[in-house]
Amino acid sequence: MSDSENTSETDSPERPTGGKGLALLQLVRIPTVFTAMADIFLGFLLTRPSLAPVDTFAFLLAASVCIYWTGMILNDYFDRDVDSQERPGRPIPSGRIPAGSALKLGVMLNVAGLGLAACAGQLSLQIALLLTLCVWLYDGVLKKTPVAPLLMGSCRLFNVLLGASASPTGAMWWCPQMHVAIGLGIYVCGLTWFARQEAKTSARPQLISASFVINAGLATLFGFVHTAPDNSQRETAMFVLAVISVTIVRRLLRAISQPEPARVQTAIKMMLLSLIMLDATLILFATGTPALAIAVALLMVPAFLLARWIPMT
Repeated sequence: MSDSENTSETDSPERPTGGKGLALLQLVRIPTVFTAMADIFLGFLLTRPSLAPVDTFAFLLAASVCIYWTGMILNDYFDRDVDSQERPGRPIPSGRIPAGSALKLGVMLNVAGLGLAACAGQLSLQIALLLTLCVWLYDGVLKKTPVAPLLMGSCRLFNVLLGASASPTGAMWWCPQMHVAIGLGIYVCGLTWFARQEAKTSARPQLISASFVINAGLATLFGFVHTAPDNSQRETAMFVLAVISVTIVRRLLRAISQPEPARVQTAIKMMLLSLIMLDATLILFATGTPALAIAVALLMVPAFLLARWIPMT
């Protein structure tokens, strides 16, 4: 995905200003990491009634953050030639962060992420390795191919499963976590497809097709809530999912009607932030504990505030 949004709609265009600290935050697209963190909360709480044991949860959360930042860095590293023409303000083409240093940082974060996952358990390490494979294939090899959205969706799927990988029963590949991970994976697959041409005027047929995939992912999440065993939070969860879906569809239709970069990028930003609320809603449904859902929903605060300063895409 590209980096900035039209000033008339959302964020200011990214400029080569600020020191190395700001450049690093821009490189890892700091606002979006909270969506990855929400996935770990979701996966963990789909398999356990609370965040205990806290050390295991902390290992998984930190592993996810490291691998997510690896993906963001590799994205800019492998796109540095294109960015030098289309987005010269990004940290690497602007010279604020040398390409070699960025690659070293990405590799170090990746190794750290795998090590942290190993601390949570062997299965967690295996899932982290699958996530890493998808990240490197997407950024380094297949980003410009038709399978790229599927790979990005797989990254989201494995991130949710990383959170569920320390399941006390060991049944990580089954429901409910697998059903939810597939739904979010489909949603992100569509989102990635929707964002393929965000830096320029998008093709309307592409946006329409991607919108169907996005809605298929949302429908999968609705299906999870609808078909799960009786739950006192079912009606609340269905209502919140409906509100989120209507908000997303409204932005999609607006972008399709005028597929200019500002409207498309605004829709992308909103869909990324909506991942946190989707995760929080599913946590409320799965645990029946409003406090846990609210804690995850509050990740929206730093994500939203930072997104006003540092572009998410």
